[in-house]
Amino acid sequence: MPRLLPALLCLLSTQVYAADDPAVIVAEATISAFPLTVEALGNARANESVEIRPQVVEQVARIRFEEGQQVEAGAVLVELENTEARAAVAAARATLVDSASQLRRAQELFETRAVSASELEQLKARRDADRALLDAAESRLGDTVVRAPFSGRLGLRRISPGSLVGPDTVVTTLDDTGIIKLDFDVPEIVLARLAPGLRVTARSAAWQDDVFEGEVTSVNTRVDPVSRTVTVRARIPNPEFKLRPGMFLTVTLLKDDVTALTIPEQAITPERSRQFVFVVGADDIVEKREIFTGRRRPGEVEVLDGLQAGERVVTEGTQKARPGNPVRVLQTLARGQ
Repeated sequence: MPRLLPALLCLLSTQVYAADDPAVIVAEATISAFPLTVEALGNARANESVEIRPQVVEQVARIRFEEGQQVEAGAVLVELENTEARAAVAAARATLVDSASQLRRAQELFETRAVSASELEQLKARRDADRALLDAAESRLGDTVVRAPFSGRLGLRRISPGSLVGPDTVVTTLDDTGIIKLDFDVPEIVLARLAPGLRVTARSAAWQDDVFEGEVTSVNTRVDPVSRTVTVRARIPNPEFKLRPGMFLTVTLLKDDVTALTIPEQAITPERSRQFVFVVGADDIVEKREIFTGRRRPGEVEVLDGLQAGERVVTEGTQKARPGNPVRVLQTLARGQ
């Protein structure tokens, strides 16, 4: 009996000490599915967009398009007065015919030594110059016809027959809206997860029941130093032409196959601009550790650095936990993997 007394007293003292430890509830840091979901506001742009302007100063002879018309690339939109241009082409063609004829005669005489080699070269140079003048005249004549540079939908007509137009005159606009480019800004924190091919969905106030789907095509090479955001561009098919350039869209960026190390949101203790958690080791001793967080969703936070999967963090009882002291773990919260 005397030998059992010291061991019994030691056991009793240990139980009293453990009962005095603060009780806490912990949860494990786990790697789980954490789909990338970023919401932003985007501005719609046409796949291709241009203001139609003539290349020469002339009067409008004929307008060959209707407002809002869908046209193909190369379609004639406007014909300008071309009397002088046609006359210039005719004169240049006649001059070329004459110089080419003189060159042929000189080549025949060259065989009989009646024309020198230098004279023959001069006639060849003249013939080539006249051909270049004809090409220039035909190009100016071609400029009197205004064509669509690509397929798309025309805007409002801004000229009338007889108007004097020039390179500063906007005839109409042309937009290729079969595909819509959507530019939107996202926080730099998700930059590492951005890549071409990510799926996006967009909604418009004009078409509240429709969801427009597309994918990311490019990410800007620069981050805005003021807003700390990066511009992302997506392409959205627009076969029914519901979306128009300039529309304001609500964008959701999605990536389903993303996993992340997460902990319960209530485990975080903020101190100024820093984030801390109380980590409970295998011996139930508390360690206060700074972590760096990423995205959030209801009840959970992504941990970018500072924790390892499987480590336990205090979710309830953080006020009583002290770094370097033991705690009594009442419960370990179950979390989905």
